[in-house]
Formats: sequence, structure tokens, C-alpha cells
Amino acid sequence: MSTDTTSDRSDRTSRTDAQPVPPRAGVGTTIVEVRDIGKSYGAVNALSGVSTTVAAGQVTCVLGDNGAGKSTFIKMLAGAHTPSEGQLLLDGEPVTFASPRAALSAGIATVYQDLAVVPLMPVWRNFFLGSEMTTGVGPFRRLDVKAMKQITFEELARMGIDLRDVDQPIGTLSGGERQCVAIARAVYFGARVLILDEPTAALGVKQSGVVLKYIARSRDQGLGVVFITHNPHHAYPVGDRFLLLNRGMSLGNFEKSEITLLELTALMAGGAELDSLAHELEREMPGSPVARELAADASETPTTVTPPPTTSTAPRS
Repeated sequence: MSTDTTSDRSDRTSRTDAQPVPPRAGVGTTIVEVRDIGKSYGAVNALSGVSTTVAAGQVTCVLGDNGAGKSTFIKMLAGAHTPSEGQLLLDGEPVTFASPRAALSAGIATVYQDLAVVPLMPVWRNFFLGSEMTTGVGPFRRLDVKAMKQITFEELARMGIDLRDVDQPIGTLSGGERQCVAIARAVYFGARVLILDEPTAALGVKQSGVVLKYIARSRDQGLGVVFITHNPHHAYPVGDRFLLLNRGMSLGNFEKSEITLLELTALMAGGAELDSLAHELEREMPGSPVARELAADASETPTTVTPPPTTSTAPRS
């Protein structure tokens, strides 16, 4: 068994520019908060007036269809884009990330949809890609392959991934397993907030369930998780808070106790839009069963959600 401590890891890695990541906060403590955040590209408003929080040991789900502004939102959290308006707070203090490296140094890790893995490289090489551990000094400095393989095996086992051999190419793993390797990597390197960009979008039912299980495990380890998805049936089982986006605007920021799965699905589907589509089909195809079915769905779909009254709280200092 490896007995490396955190300081040992940092001493033996070839990276010298990494900054110490603050310790993880207690469950329920707000790590990241966005207040009326927005992003404009010239005259185009990609996002405007979005507010939510990301707390330790909780999952904040960001939902919306294509073009809703989800990618713009996570790029601002990840330091790839600078907000044009609003505030981004980290541990209660306003902050601006100049680059993704700055966000990563603050403990905000992003797992993008394409995963940024090298399919033909072994699992352990992908796990430490860009942060390789070394041993020895001067001209005798070399990769510490044994330690990296051991740590990779142990960290994946902690996440419930049982690999026979970490030397196998990562391309031989299923889509869900590759997602989980990326999650385990972010956890190992000290992430406090884990942003997942539609991790279940290209997966089947079984593999989606595997990824949702690992999202729940990350939450249970005290991470604040931002789960980007367009599927409310994936978001609701693991989510604690739900931010809904539509064409760059927020439709609401709800606690789980304030919204049901049916209401969440309704806001995503848009009852008024279904009704409009049903009328259009009826004009084009009179008597069409599809139009009748859409009209029935629209009549059963609520168009608004009224959250229960909440007590006001003083703004955080």
C-alpha cells in the first residue's frame, strides 16, 4: 500500500506552479455563489441575471435545452470566460478567475463532455496527465510509474471502479467508466467544486446510472457538484438545487423541497410552447392524432411553479 501524504505528492510531482487548495468546507457550507451573473459578446447577451449557489456536500443541477446558456455559465465558473456583469463569490469573497488554471488552483475542477483523455494511453497515464509524479533529482529525475499506478488503482477503487489492470488503454473502458476516471482524478487533485458538463448526454440507460452513482459518491465525500444536463430525470434523483435556464435567462432557482419532478419537467418542456405547437399541427394536419396528443400533454403541463414562502435572510458578508 502507498503511504504518500499530500505533501509527499506535491514534492514528487513535476509541477511547480500549483497553489495550495483550501480545505473542504463542512456539508451545506456555500463554496461558490453567483449573483446576477451575465455574459455578453458585443451586442449579443448569452446570459443575463443568473443567481445560484454551490454548497459542500450538495449537487446543484443546471438544466436547459440547447442554446439555454449552460455552456456559457460553466465556462465562467471554470475561469474560461470573464463575466460581463454580476458577481462571482468564492467562500463569500468576490473573485475573478483570469484562467482555468486559476479556477483549478482555487479547487474548481471541470470535467467536460469530451473528457480530454488520450484513448491509447493507459488509465494511469490519463489519471496523472499533466501532473505526473517524478522521483530522483537532476539528470536522474524520472517518472514514478509505480506510485502513479498504485494511486490510480486505489483512487478508482475508492470511487467503486474495480479495474483489473490500470495499464489497459482508457479507450477500452465504457463511456461511463471514462467519466468516472475523470471524476476520480479531479477528487484526488483536491477539487472542492466539481463541474460536470452533461456527463450522461451520450450514454445509455445503464451507463447513465453508473455516472449518477459516482456523482452521488462525490457529493457524499463533501464536494460541491455542479451537474449540467438537459434531462430532468437524471437531475432530480441526485440534485439538491435546480437552476433552470432558457435562452440565456433564469426560469428559477429551486431547492428540491420547492419543486417536484413533474414541475421540473414542465418548466423544461414549456406547456405554452407545447400548446402552440399543437395548434400549428392542427392547422397543418387537421384531425392528426399527434396534434391531439400534444394538446393533451399541454393541458396537463403546468406553466409556472410557485415555491413555498421562505424567510428572508441577511446577505452574506
